[in-house]
Amino acid sequence: MTESPYVSAPRITVLPVQPGNPPFRIVEIDGEVIGSATAMTDVLIAAAAAGIAVHDLDDPAAVRWVGGGKLSWKPH
Repeated sequence: MTESPYVSAPRITVLPVQPGNPPFRIVEIDGEVIGSATAMTDVLIAAAAAGIAVHDLDDPAAVRWVGGGKLSWKPH
């Protein structure tokens, strides 16, 4: 038997930083926009509210960071 190369997409996607006061990032869970985050703790709070336990924000199977990683919170 061969193993499938298929890797499921993470349930949480954090989109690029948007200009604002303060700058923010849109957070999607299961493909649905659930709100915005101004810090990585907001992402963890949103995940917990959706019943998702995130043990490692650097795990690409848990969170997909678009346009910068967990430490990117300022617009370019």
